[in-house]
Amino acid sequence: MALAEFELIRQYFNTAELTFPRPGIVLGPGDDCALLAVPADSHLAMSMDTLNAGVHFPVDADAAELAQRCLRVNLSDLAAMGAEPLGFTLSLSLPEVSASWLQGFSQGLAACASHYQCSLVGGDTTRGPLAITIQVHGLVPAGQALRRTGAQLGDGIYVTGTLGDAALALPYLTQQPGFELSALNLADQQALHAAFYRPDARLDAGMALRGLASAAIDISDGLASDLLHVLQASAGARAAPGAVIDSATLPVSDVFARLVGGSDRLAMALGGGDDYELCVTVPPRHEARAQAAVQALGIAFTRIGEVVADSGIMVRDSGGACQPLTLTGYRHFGNQDNE
Repeated sequence: MALAEFELIRQYFNTAELTFPRPGIVLGPGDDCALLAVPADSHLAMSMDTLNAGVHFPVDADAAELAQRCLRVNLSDLAAMGAEPLGFTLSLSLPEVSASWLQGFSQGLAACASHYQCSLVGGDTTRGPLAITIQVHGLVPAGQALRRTGAQLGDGIYVTGTLGDAALALPYLTQQPGFELSALNLADQQALHAAFYRPDARLDAGMALRGLASAAIDISDGLASDLLHVLQASAGARAAPGAVIDSATLPVSDVFARLVGGSDRLAMALGGGDDYELCVTVPPRHEARAQAAVQALGIAFTRIGEVVADSGIMVRDSGGACQPLTLTGYRHFGNQDNE
């Protein structure tokens, strides 16, 4: 069994495509530990997520696309801190050894690792229900990490990219009643597929916003839920600030605008999870520079509201009327008695 495990790792993961050299990686896979060199003027940023079959992705997900999703959603955490990727570790639980599945998974993982220049530095495999755990490591200049705790009254609230596409994609990808992919044209199918399996990790935007954004978070559980995390984390010794969101400014894609209408549009844009865009707050004095820095990367950067004194989140319609936001985003183990 041990020999089979080591052979599996050697054949599919200890490859040149996945374990390429990177400045700061002293020793990669093959020993008891990886060795990473952290420059004296930098901090090591680390984050880890576990994704389980049937909970975080469909059980019949394509292996290569699944690998892309697993690494990208972890890299999004580095983006939210303004960190540059360095390396990652992988823990893979498999119900059985399938050569074709492993080949596809390793190829998808290598493509993503190469694209974002984040090398595999170690990991583990075991037998069990399909689960993928990735821990990413990145570097950020000392004192420049973006955090959730700095939002101030009057700050503008911005998001990268568009909202709601991944939440829209899920019922189509899982073939829920009334959501048949065959009803969409090929471009729409491809857009929704990419939104779920290949979200853009906004690493360049995160690094560009160092010293400009006062707080940041990646949108994994839905904009409403994640923005609330920022507001609560920014409370300090005072009451947590609130936010006013302008519903008319929420950025959505063409396919989302065509397929989602009415109140569903607002609910899905604010409450749908898995966007993996950045939500940041920016002081007024830095707004012009922040907009220019992100837009220079070819990334949409939209002002959707501002931080205010009143607690909670209000939604302002095009006529200026405000209503309290009551929906929340996704919560693990949330469908319990306290729901």
